Amino acid sequence: MARTMQPQELIDSAVVDPEGNKIGKVGNVYLADATHQPEWITVKTGLFGTKESFVPLSGARTDKDGIHVQVDKDSVSEAPRIDADGHLSPEESTQLYQHYGLPVPRTSADGRTDGRSDRRADGRTDRSPAAMGERGKRDDRAAMTRSEERLNVGTEQVETGHVRLRKYVVTEEQQVTVPVRHEEVRIEREPITRGDGTAAEIGEAEQDVVLHAEKPVVRKETVPVERARLRKETVTDEQTVSGKVRKEQFDVTDDDPKHRRS
Repeated sequence: MARTMQPQELIDSAVVDPEGNKIGKVGNVYLADATHQPEWITVKTGLFGTKESFVPLSGARTDKDGIHVQVDKDSVSEAPRIDADGHLSPEESTQLYQHYGLPVPRTSADGRTDGRSDRRADGRTDRSPAAMGERGKRDDRAAMTRSEERLNVGTEQVETGHVRLRKYVVTEEQQVTVPVRHEEVRIEREPITRGDGTAAEIGEAEQDVVLHAEKPVVRKETVPVERARLRKETVTDEQTVSGKVRKEQFDVTDDDPKHRRS
C-alpha cells in the first residue's frame, strides 16, 4: 500500500479494481500474525452487501476514492466462499493465494503457511469461548433482510386495429307485380221485334273499335333509406395474468448439537 494505515481506517472504505470498477466496501481487515500488517480485507458484495469476499492487499494503494487493489472485480466475485469468522486457517489462505495467482508461502513444520496465520484486526478469533460469546452478542444485534419479488400489474393502452366504414354499389334484380288493365271486344246481341221501326236491308257493313291496354312503366328514383356512423364505446372485461417471482427463504444450519432445542 502507498502508506501504512490503521485497520480501523480501512473499514467501510470503497474498494476499486484496476479498471476503476467499484467492487464493494471493506467489511473486515485481517492481519498477518508475523507482521501484524493488513494482509486481507473482506469486501461486502452482492445484494444489500450481504456477501463478503476476501481480497488481497498485496500491491494495493489508497486514494481519495478508496482502496485500489490489484485484482479485478470478476476475480473477487469468483473467489472461494470462506466464512469471515475472524481467523483464516493455513488451508484457507492457500486456497485464496492460488485463486488470485499469488505465490503461496512455504509451509513450516508446525503446519502453518510460512508461519503466517491471518486474524481479524480486532484481535478476536472464533476459536476461544470468550470469542464465541462476543460473536453471539454481535449476531444477536445483526439482522438479515429477506426479500421477495412481487407482481405489479397495471394496464397500458395499445392499438389493436382499425375499423373503416365505407359504402359500395351492388346490382340486384327485383320483381314487382303491378295490376294492368286492357280492353277487349265483346259482341252483344239483342233480338229485334217487328214494329220497333228498324229498317231492314241487305248489304255489307263494318265497324271499327279502338282497344286500349295498360302496360308497366319502370322508373327509378334514389331515396335515402338508412344512416350509419362509427362510434367507439368502452367495455370492461377481466383477464388473468401470471408470472414467475422469486423470494428468499431463511435456512439455519447449526452443526453443533448443543445449540439445538429439544
